[in-house]
Amino acid sequence: MTDTTWLKSIHAFLRPQVITMLFLGFSAGIPLLLIFSSLSLWLIEAGVQRATVTYFSWAALGYSFKFLWAPLIDRLPVPFLTHLLGKRRAWLLVSQCLIISAIVLMAYIDPSQGDDPLLWMAFAAVLLGFSSATQDIVIDAYRIESAEASLQALMSSTYIAGYRIGMLASGAGALILASYFGSEKESYSYMAWHWTYLCMASFMFIGVITTLLIPEPIKQDAIKTSHTTQQYLQFLLLFVLCISLFIITYIFLKLPISSIKISLGNTPIGNFIMESLRLFSSLAIMSVFAYLLAYFKWVDKTLVWESYIAPISDFFQRYGKTIALVLLVFIGFYRVSDIVLGVIANVFFQEIGFTKWQIATVVKSFGLVMTIAGGFLGGLLAVRYGIMKILFLGAILTVITNLLFMLLASSESNITLLYLVISADNLSAGIASAAFIAFLSSLTNVSFTAVQYAIFSSLMTLMPKLIGGYSGSIVESIGYSNFFLLASLMGIPVLFLLYFLNKYL
Repeated sequence: MTDTTWLKSIHAFLRPQVITMLFLGFSAGIPLLLIFSSLSLWLIEAGVQRATVTYFSWAALGYSFKFLWAPLIDRLPVPFLTHLLGKRRAWLLVSQCLIISAIVLMAYIDPSQGDDPLLWMAFAAVLLGFSSATQDIVIDAYRIESAEASLQALMSSTYIAGYRIGMLASGAGALILASYFGSEKESYSYMAWHWTYLCMASFMFIGVITTLLIPEPIKQDAIKTSHTTQQYLQFLLLFVLCISLFIITYIFLKLPISSIKISLGNTPIGNFIMESLRLFSSLAIMSVFAYLLAYFKWVDKTLVWESYIAPISDFFQRYGKTIALVLLVFIGFYRVSDIVLGVIANVFFQEIGFTKWQIATVVKSFGLVMTIAGGFLGGLLAVRYGIMKILFLGAILTVITNLLFMLLASSESNITLLYLVISADNLSAGIASAAFIAFLSSLTNVSFTAVQYAIFSSLMTLMPKLIGGYSGSIVESIGYSNFFLLASLMGIPVLFLLYFLNKYL
């Protein structure tokens, strides 16, 4: 791949499969900021405390646990739609309709009216995260299955471009609309955010139209199985039971975990450790329950093996135990520095004096241009020089550019400095993301596309989002400058992991 000419690489951007990812990327980019930064500003304007606002980022944990239901997406047909559209397009349409429903539900909730509406907002945000994560599962599988490996880096670039345009619409677009409709930090207006989120829901129809127009990919080397409708429904029912057990266990553990956190002094690190223990304990109990279901033959063992065990077994067989484990750790921490910082970025910009309009135009609009430029540059560089070299470049740039936020923290809303920081940060993020998506795609086996990529992308966001949920508390404890230094240092271990992988892969 490294001897491909620049001209051929640029020409490949015109391939239909590559262009398709621009529109699917847009559809994938819409929901994210409606859970993160745009929702954060809405809640801040509604008078919700900052620490509570950052906890809402956990609503996007569906992105980090999508590997749990990815096998269902990979195996279960959608009645009527699968026959009409094909497996991938049917699930795409279902997930997009759920996303639209979740955004509309959020639009009809006023978080300033007390704890009950805030609870409903949390439910709607979780539904949006789940639906969006489901859409991502299908889009990732569609991308990998619809084109050969040589196009994956370029498809990653156009996907990132579309994704960032979608984020512009739901980030800067949402802020501009909210201001236009009359909501500001000093004068909160629920109806302004109501109409803003309804507009965001309408943007999702671009994804719906794309889904209806594109062809179903021709999947090769997939496992051929024949299970009855009853077996699939039983599998789905038992999956719902497992998830219900996880939720019940997680809620049940709240009181004892809270007591322990109080005894530890409610420190950010102590709270993070205890909440992580609560989460993984719930997952462990759910896993034991799932094992017992299979052991007592309450669910078809073959279907369970094909859905969950075979994709993991294949990955470890192809790379060996040691390299596979290092790969998983690397995947889990490559984006940690960027994601943790991004959770509280918009709140930071507003608190140091930048207006909502400046955030929309500089951070979102100008930042979008730089991210897209970085994405295309990262794709071309990966094709020309190899993915591993560009991964290393992206990791180094991420560590360096995150330190620039310390300059912003010590300045007084310097707009020139903001342009500089956003340019460097978004350009490096685009380069790193394009190379990383292509790298993850190269790790998948086409027989287990949806499941393996869902595992990789779930790991990619799990730890960063767990830590990011405490970003507000950490900032309150150590200040913004020290927080940005800490976020940057989180990227250092990635460089050592990447060096090891480059040596032994």
